[in-house]
Amino acid sequence: MSRIFRTVLTTALAVGALASAPSYADGEGPFMVRLRAVYLDFAEKSDAIPALSVPADAITVNKKWIPDIDLEYFFTPAWSSELVLTYPQSQTVTVKGVGDIGTFKHLPPTLTVKYNFIPDGTVRPYLGVGVNLTLISDVNIAVPGVGPLKLNSSSVGVAGQAGADFKLADHWFLNADVKYVQLGSDVKSNGTTVSKVHLDPWLLGVGVGYRF
Repeated sequence: MSRIFRTVLTTALAVGALASAPSYADGEGPFMVRLRAVYLDFAEKSDAIPALSVPADAITVNKKWIPDIDLEYFFTPAWSSELVLTYPQSQTVTVKGVGDIGTFKHLPPTLTVKYNFIPDGTVRPYLGVGVNLTLISDVNIAVPGVGPLKLNSSSVGVAGQAGADFKLADHWFLNADVKYVQLGSDVKSNGTTVSKVHLDPWLLGVGVGYRF
């Protein structure tokens, strides 16, 4: 009987421990919101277009600063998930030796799962991995003598991140963050793929966060 009682008690304590709410540092809650300024640095990688005498890596997209907002939920003090959002961004496409050939817009929400190494520290480094979905719209690209070019309407790729939160005061943090995102698209003319661009941007961000 005593063995059965100990087994039941141990099981009940284990279930209770799993069901109880996580304990966060200094009364901090499980939610965090950040505002960041992010430098969007696209790779310059594209296939050649022999028919147009365009060499490899000649198609480029402008680099720029963009704002983002991210929402993070901490499942435990160490494990969390982060959703990164911004509004549709307008980009200019350039072909080396030709010049600007048009613009497009992209909306790149990213969802990651993060491990926070020192969840109660003044400096809180983390690593994350997840997925990026980029929606491409308002494509207005054309090459003189060739006509309009089209891009895929979306791109799905792996995203990785590393960064740290620096505690400034109760609930307030300074954040530095680096992300790498797989992003690519076919370039089509009259329905035929003439090239493939691999934009694969680095996103270098700095901002402030509020934990509640």
